[in-house]
This record gives sequence, C-alpha cells and structure tokens, in this order.
Amino acid sequence: MPTLPAIFRSKRVITLVASTAVLGTLLTGCTATTSTAGTSTSTPSSTSTSTAPTTTAAGSVVAATEAFTATLTSDQLASLNQEYTLENAEAWSNLPQAMSRNRVGLQLSELDDSQLTALGTLLQAVTGTTAGEGYDEIQQLLNADDYLADNGGGSDYGSGNYFIAFLGTPSDTGTWELQFGGHHFAVANTYTDGVLAGATPSFRGVEPYGTFEQDGETNAPLESEQVALAAVLASLSTDQLSSAELDGVYRDLVLTPGNDWAFPADNEGVQVGTLAADQKALVLAAIATYVNDINDADAATILAKYESELDETYVSYSGGSSLTEQDDYIRIDGPSVWIEFSMQRGIILSGSHPHSVWRDSTTDYGGTQQQ
Repeated sequence: MPTLPAIFRSKRVITLVASTAVLGTLLTGCTATTSTAGTSTSTPSSTSTSTAPTTTAAGSVVAATEAFTATLTSDQLASLNQEYTLENAEAWSNLPQAMSRNRVGLQLSELDDSQLTALGTLLQAVTGTTAGEGYDEIQQLLNADDYLADNGGGSDYGSGNYFIAFLGTPSDTGTWELQFGGHHFAVANTYTDGVLAGATPSFRGVEPYGTFEQDGETNAPLESEQVALAAVLASLSTDQLSSAELDGVYRDLVLTPGNDWAFPADNEGVQVGTLAADQKALVLAAIATYVNDINDADAATILAKYESELDETYVSYSGGSSLTEQDDYIRIDGPSVWIEFSMQRGIILSGSHPHSVWRDSTTDYGGTQQQ
C-alpha cells in the first residue's frame, strides 16, 4: 500500500495532559448566559454571528472535488462515481474491509501520491480545523489503522483500505454525497443546492486507544471526546447520576451501521434543561467535539441549532462514569442530535477501545429518511 503523502501526515506533537486542562480547552469557546427564568444555558461564542452555509463555501468543496477527479484515470473515476441512492448511502461500516466488503467507491490503495495529495486537499475543505478534530482527527485515525497493520493486524488493516465515493455528481445544484471511510471511520456529507444538508452518520472509533507513535508522530485520537463526555458525568450529583443511569449493559452502540432508523421513541436519562449552567456548558462542549469534525462554518451553524434544543436534550449512561473500561457507555439524545460513545474489548490489541457515532434524527443521510 502507498505511504500517505505529507498532506495526510502533517507533523504534530500531541501529549496527553490532565483531563481538566483538556476540558478547559474544550470550553474556551463557550460562555454562559442567563435566561429570564433564572436558568442558565451555555452559548458558544463562535456561533454568536453564525449564518447558514453559503454556496460560496460549498463551491470550494466542488472545486476541490474537480481538482481531485482531474488526477484520476477513467477506471478510477468509474469506481469513484456512484449513483445517489439510499442503498449506496447506507453502504458504510465500522468494520475492516475484509469483514465488511459492502463499501462503494475508490480504494485509497489504488491512488498514487499526487492523487492522495489532491484527496487530502478535498478532505481539508470539508472538515474542521480544531486541533484533535476534523482533518487532524482523520490523520490520527489513519495512523491508528496503520499501527494495527504493523502490530498484528496485517494487510486487513491500514490506511490503504479506506474508500472515497461521490454519490451523485458534485455540484452546487441538486443533491450529492461525499462518502469517505473505512475501519472505525465514516464521513457522510450530503449537499443539496450548494448547502450542507447533513453531516451524519459520522462514525469514529480507534484501536489502539490512548497515546501511540506511528511513523514518528504522536497520536491520541478521540481523547477530547472521552474527556468531554466523562466531564459531563463527573459533574452530575448522586441523584442526577441515578436519573441518568440506563437499565442493562450496553456492549455496543444502538445506532450501529445497518441500524439506521432506530432512534428510540422515548428519551431516557437526565434532562439537560434541569441542569445548572456549568453542567449545560459541559454538555454543549461534548457535542462540539463531534460537530467540529466538519468545516468550521457549517459546524457553527449546526452547534447553534443543537444549543437551541439543549434544554430538551437528555444524557444517559451505563457502566462506569469514567468511560475508560469495557462496557462503559454514554448517550446524548436531543430533538435532533444523537451521540453515543461505547467502550469495546480489544480486537487486535489488549485493553479497551471506543466506538462512537454522531447521528441526527432530522438530517441523517441529508434528511433522506425512507426505508
């Protein structure tokens, strides 16, 4: 498999630090405001002047798709370009390709360095710039799969086993989806008439979990998600934890690949609207670690929507509240947002590792909610 070029492997130094320091970074962009009822809610400063995604921003995505396709052969284009159908949109998995084989599109192992560079530019156009999220997180997760390939996983793992597909024709008119993913990773950005119509399902998982070295780089993907979600649970009182605790053991996510339309009819857990202002800020900060995976302008718009629904959002969990051991599980369930984080047993390596998904009950697959 080709070695990913420098655009996929920008040098970074990531050091695991105390959770309080990480959490402080996550909360930097949030301020608290007080409602007339005396109940405070948190407002991310980045959303105070946000507007809807513009066709200009979307146009830069289309330009990046055109620059990428210009590097491809006719056979590669035939693999890349797929029909925009719900069946193709649902053809994603968190499993290694050897265990899944249902993905559509062009495999990264078929690309040369110049083509991978053009793909990296495209992925930068659709993802966020926050450290540890967005494009930085993609790099770290690809590094993680290369680590598995080098440490017992063999050829079934590695960044060459990831796929890129265009469902429909990239354009500022009509509807199309940019689909990118592989083991432990899925991007599904759907655009309608030049505007991002949906950024979910968005899957993130990682093995090894924690700090690891790969090709001279230090990586710690999904640290910010775990720290932020654990901070929410740590902030809850004994009574609030009791309200938030779910019955039973959750050994995996509820809304796994292939289980797309199973949003529970009833909310479970503690309602965020009953929490104090600082607790609400923690919930919003946890949500932001997922939303910030997409480009900054669209992330601000989506986070503002989720903030407006925050009081009607619920937090629930099962297992330990530290979210570090197998079967530890947490869920954020709002009128739109759905986030799950589940600690799994190791597959290639010893120890636990997380699976995590961000869904949106109104915009999953760009709002194409039909079975």
